[in-house]
Amino acid sequence: MSERTFTLEEAQSLLPVLESLLRTAISSKKTMEEVEAEMHALNKRIFLNGGMRVDVVAVASRKAERARAEQHAKDALAEIDSMGVQVKDLEIGLLDFPCEVDGSIVLLCWKMGEPTITHWHGMAEGFAGRKLIDERIARKKAN
Repeated sequence: MSERTFTLEEAQSLLPVLESLLRTAISSKKTMEEVEAEMHALNKRIFLNGGMRVDVVAVASRKAERARAEQHAKDALAEIDSMGVQVKDLEIGLLDFPCEVDGSIVLLCWKMGEPTITHWHGMAEGFAGRKLIDERIARKKAN
């Protein structure tokens, strides 16, 4: 994990790119889950019927689609991580940005769909401990 810290301004400037990467990861995860559900249902039908004809080309195509989706998700998440941003919950698109305030590290907290970063929390508090951005964080400038 990166030791990079962000100012509020730096974190805000990354939101458009991060939102795009999150959407890619979330969409890819959805595709993976859909294909897995299809394969599970197919396996169940085969078992219950005692065997059956299967369109092997179609199954192989869907499995390849799942593999591509998995790689897209991994790539998107790796890119977010390489920026020093922490993905906390992919389901809701929750990200944390380490920020140094008064000699301590806090996390600027953003959830996909929010227009800007408006909250932060301590390292041990998590999403439930979110507080509104205060002057200490808002006035901090990049070094």
